[in-house]
Amino acid sequence: MRTPYISAIWRTGKQATIKTILLAIATVALFLASDLALPQSAAAYPFWAQQTAPETPREPTGRIVCANCHLAQKPAEIEIPQSVLPDTVFEAVVKIPYDTNTQQVLGDGSKGGLNVGAVLMLPEGFKIAPPDRIPEEMKEKVGGVYFQPYREDQDNVVIVGPLPGDQYQEIVFPILSPDPATNKNVQFGKYSVHLGANRGRGQVYPTGEPSNNNAVKASAAGTITQISKQEAGGYEVAIATADGTVVEKIPAGPELIVSEGQTVAAGEGLTSNPNVGGFGQKDTEVVLQSPDRIKWLMVFIAGIMLSQILLVIKKKQVERVQAAEMNF
Repeated sequence: MRTPYISAIWRTGKQATIKTILLAIATVALFLASDLALPQSAAAYPFWAQQTAPETPREPTGRIVCANCHLAQKPAEIEIPQSVLPDTVFEAVVKIPYDTNTQQVLGDGSKGGLNVGAVLMLPEGFKIAPPDRIPEEMKEKVGGVYFQPYREDQDNVVIVGPLPGDQYQEIVFPILSPDPATNKNVQFGKYSVHLGANRGRGQVYPTGEPSNNNAVKASAAGTITQISKQEAGGYEVAIATADGTVVEKIPAGPELIVSEGQTVAAGEGLTSNPNVGGFGQKDTEVVLQSPDRIKWLMVFIAGIMLSQILLVIKKKQVERVQAAEMNF
């Protein structure tokens, strides 16, 4: 039988548990309500590549999957040492050039700065160096960039971004080379490195739906009879065709370049092209060099130099003998 003291403790604990549960429910409801009331535009590239290609970002054709959503072609550059020694940290500098004064169309139709992102496919065994292995000078170049493996079991493929493009037109990757002495799956030799880099929003979402970062074209030929501006942004353009009226819906963002009464052909642009970004990829190579090979190469070069010196000395001796014989 419970004593009054134990009963009071039990009631107090029960009330505290109920309050905790109610507080947790209220917190979850508040987060859900804020997401519904104030939805935020997704800016998760290049992580979207993981959804469309979960195994590897590089297709059998050599194309990196970012090109499926970022349709415009832009340059991308990478600077990497020609050869590296095992178990050493080196820099891979990725450059994503673009005009920083350019602004892009955001998901809600407003204008904003461009973000950048990159995926770097390193040879097997190479990976991002742990913080305790990165020199202080290199840490300053890397800054606060967060590197994420493309897959949990694939740390040689690294993705980064989105990052503000005006600050990260150059991204420094601190790479740790493997040691064949401890990793039997790695051999000395030449390996390929693949880079994919994008700037700005894509034209296609991973679901296949087009974004508002596209030029809208007329689906049929005819005359524009009405242009209606929508409260949520964008327009509805009514086109009178031979088969009836076609209504083209234009999302918020692209600028309208047609007017009422204008005749348009099928496929003719109704808006300007708002895309100012794009994707680029670059392939290069790196050699995992053996220290023993360098040592033997130095021995070989020293041997050749010594042989050349001995030949010159021998030649001088022969010339002196020949001169002595002529004077005898």
